[in-house]
Amino acid sequence: MLKLDRLVNVLGGYGARLCCAPASRDVALGSVVVHDPTDPRPATGDVFLSVGVESAADAVRLAREARAAAVLVRGTPPLDEGALAQARDGGIAVLLVEPAVSWSQLFGVVYGLVLEGRETDAGRGPTDLFAFADRLAAEIGSPVTIEDQMSRVLAYSRAQQSADPVRLETILGRRVPDAMHRLLERKGVFAHLRASDEPLFVEPSPRHGLRGRMVIAVRAGRELLGSIWVECERPLSQAHRTVLGDGARAVALHLLRSRVSADLERQVESDLVIQLLEGTADALAVVSRLGLPGGQFRVIALQAHVADERHAAILLAYERATTGFGWSRPGRSALFGNTLYTVLPCAADAAPAREWLTSITSVLPRQVTVYAGIGAAAEPAQLPAGRQEADESLALHASRTGRTPAVVYDESWDEILMQRLRAAAASGRAPARGPVADLTRYDTQRGTRYIATLRAWLEAQGDLPTAADRLGVHPNTVRYRLRKMAEITNLRLDVPEKRLAMIIALAVHQDGRP
Repeated sequence: MLKLDRLVNVLGGYGARLCCAPASRDVALGSVVVHDPTDPRPATGDVFLSVGVESAADAVRLAREARAAAVLVRGTPPLDEGALAQARDGGIAVLLVEPAVSWSQLFGVVYGLVLEGRETDAGRGPTDLFAFADRLAAEIGSPVTIEDQMSRVLAYSRAQQSADPVRLETILGRRVPDAMHRLLERKGVFAHLRASDEPLFVEPSPRHGLRGRMVIAVRAGRELLGSIWVECERPLSQAHRTVLGDGARAVALHLLRSRVSADLERQVESDLVIQLLEGTADALAVVSRLGLPGGQFRVIALQAHVADERHAAILLAYERATTGFGWSRPGRSALFGNTLYTVLPCAADAAPAREWLTSITSVLPRQVTVYAGIGAAAEPAQLPAGRQEADESLALHASRTGRTPAVVYDESWDEILMQRLRAAAASGRAPARGPVADLTRYDTQRGTRYIATLRAWLEAQGDLPTAADRLGVHPNTVRYRLRKMAEITNLRLDVPEKRLAMIIALAVHQDGRP
């Protein structure tokens, strides 16, 4: 935890002067509050930034209302002695900053020091929401859980001795149980969180294992970032509600800073992954910069949507795929259009790729439809081909009915080849003449079954009884049809290359099956 002495020493390098200090400079600083004249709600914090405050006396007064341990004032010495006396009386350190130093510079330094300071004795830094949850629970006197906007647990206070069944199940499952989520939805709790910043008391429900909750939204502007839940049997006092409100603003700051940091890291990661997928002469160097081990990789392509909405779900998948430090994630990801691409260390066995997909889809809402394709194992320089394989595998998966597993290129290369050929045929690149085209037209005009007969004979490798059995006719009928077909078009069934070409053409041809 950052100490006042450390803050004073660092800000001294930016032209700040300590004009007044409490008896000890060993005071711990864990939060920051900025003066906002447009916000009527009282705000509290350890370090008070008096932005827009005209006098030192007003700055000290506001800092005392915010229960701050230190206040930063911009101006020139000397400061008003009355203001300094008030600061001493309140045990507040006053740091005077030269006007040449902008508030934006001070924001960066102070937030960086206070919110990203050294770890606590428990080994958890102030930016760790678990440490913040512990601190908030201690101030309120009740267990605390911090959740994101999807009701997934971000952090919780340590004490679990008095926890009710819902809290224990939520912590163990890392998200609010489905049954409880539906109950809270019916009670209007989530509607309240979407619309209001005021704390809401949720009545106990012993039948559902719910002791009772006080909940408040965590919001940045109009965007709901998450919520804080306090386990309690009755509504909190006004003093504790104020603490909870301050906690919500502090958590919002934590989440916003984490998002900005994560977004910068994601952008760097995404740019490098796209380089690999599009092809680069420095593939090995890019792999090294991504912190990936050497060896072979597989490209995973994933699309996710809810009904006709094709963006919200894929953003959730991307966030999940890029959450955590690089070393704690097996792959590296990029969002390109409406497709999430992940480069994953994976050789001959595709099991790690399947496991990765399972970990992603398991955290998405149940109504989300996921399509995914997995390319074959590839060296770094071969990843552009791996991306094409993943794309084609994804397209094959999307064409299948029902919730089938992801398509792996190694296992479905034949279907993908046929898919390529059908795409070529659909674009007019299939031969307009030749035996298959000629017989197709003849069948359409005369109602014969020559294409079906040709298919059965080729699949039976020229065995007449087998072909006849498939068609449900006598072998002599097959002989007769083959003879008539030879009169219509130049079959040349005795030439192996001709037979292979006809097999491929029939595989692409969709309408001639018996």
